[in-house]
Formats: sequence, structure tokens, C-alpha cells
Amino acid sequence: MANVLLGKDVADQMSEELIERAARLRENGVEPTLAIVRVGEEGDDLAYERGALKRAEKVGVKVCVRTLPLDVSQEAILQEIEGINADPAIHGCLMFRPLPSHLDEQTICDTLVPEKDIDGISSASMAGVFMGSGKGFAPCTAKASMAVLNHYGIPVKGARATVIGRSLVIGRPVAMMLLQEHATVTICHTRTVDLESITRESDIIIACAGKAEMVTAPMVAEGQTIIDVGINVTEDGRLSGDVAFDEVEPIVANITPVPRGVGSVTTTVLMQHVIEAAEKTTA
Repeated sequence: MANVLLGKDVADQMSEELIERAARLRENGVEPTLAIVRVGEEGDDLAYERGALKRAEKVGVKVCVRTLPLDVSQEAILQEIEGINADPAIHGCLMFRPLPSHLDEQTICDTLVPEKDIDGISSASMAGVFMGSGKGFAPCTAKASMAVLNHYGIPVKGARATVIGRSLVIGRPVAMMLLQEHATVTICHTRTVDLESITRESDIIIACAGKAEMVTAPMVAEGQTIIDVGINVTEDGRLSGDVAFDEVEPIVANITPVPRGVGSVTTTVLMQHVIEAAEKTTA
């Protein structure tokens, strides 16, 4: 039976520190503030927004939600982002993606200044992750995956880590973060040939390809740590990760569940970034 790595324990420990840091900022006349920019009323966005609002209230971060219509123009959303850039009372911005297809998403993302890009969506922020420069902020889900490993004392230095997924949201940035912690990293994806032979030789597997239950029992081995970042709905309506939990859990040493795993840490990392951004304004 594996040790189930619950996100709540990680988030709660992080939140205790963040509450103190937010309180110190307010004592110095600074209220850490997050702007959420949401286009439309997508269910996934609204669910994440509710989680973010709940976590923000817990740690002491103010949130301003800017809701824009689905037919918003490029000019209007750029105006919104530029207003956030110019507002000294706003320390971080979360913009839900993907944006509607009529918008130039990359241009919009790159308009947000790195100092307020607390979910690592701009090219400048991503460059900071890949260069290891410490500038800007990493994508929250990637950092949340690392936070789970660190909290539970999973050795990363010298470990063989396989990342299944190559997106800029999680796969590639988390691979860079593992490298910075001195892991030996292999990046795979849904088209990797003989994926099973690679994953079975790994110490750590981070599954983030967005394919329900693709990691099965034959792909894992004893002693491994599995971080499941996937959130999928199966054909029978169940919420599932990228890992077939019931098959894999009896074999490996450590595994995150879905739900109650990495997702609950992600909103806490978001608040951590807002507070860090606010602290930088007082330095």
C-alpha cells in the first residue's frame, strides 16, 4: 500500500506561513491584492476561482475579479491588463486560459508585466524558469508539484524523474524545476515509443499529459513516487487523474490522489506568489 500524499497537508502548512507574511504586509500599510481576469463563465474557471477566493480569504489576500464578455475585443482586454500593470495596489494577476479563439492569447499574456505575472503565463516569466534566474514566477501547478515532493521529503537530488507531458503550463516548466533540484529528467508524452520501459526505471513520475488513467500498473515499479497532475472526466462520469490510481497505488511507494492532491496546493502557491510580489514592492 502506497503512502497517499494529500495536498491538504501541504497547503495547510504553507498557509500558516502565508497568514503571518500577509499580516506583516498589512502592518506596513500594504494589502496583498490579486486581480483575476476571466473571460466568460466557463465551469472549470469558475471552480478554480471559487477555490482561489477561499484560499485568499484564509491567508489574507484581497481579490478583485474582472469579468469580461466572451466577445471581448483584443483592445479591451489589453486595456484591462495594462490597467492592472499600472495599478500599484494590485500585486498579481491571474488570467484564465485558454482565451476565445478570436483573441491573440500570446500577445495578451506578454502584455502582463513579469512582476505581476504570478502564474507564469508570459514569455518573460517562462524564460526565468528555463534560465533558473529567479526572475518572475513559475506556473503555479508546476511549483505545486515540487512543493508536494519537498513537503513529504521525497528525494529529488540525483533521482531519475520522468515527466509525462510537454505543455508550457506544467510539463516543460516542472522538468526545468526538477533539473534545478539536480534530478536527471526525461520528458515523455503521449507519442513516446515504449513509454513503459522509461517509466519503470524512474524514481519519480509526474503525470501531466491530460489523458485519463494512461499510467497503468505495467508502467510502474516498487519504490516509486507518482505525482498525478491530471484532471479528467472518464466515460462513466468519474473524476480521474492521468494515473489509474486503483491499479498503481498497491505497487508504488508514494502517490498523489485526484482529487485532493496537487490541485489543492496550486491555489496556495498562487497566494504565495501574490504575497511575494507584494513583499517585493516594499523592499
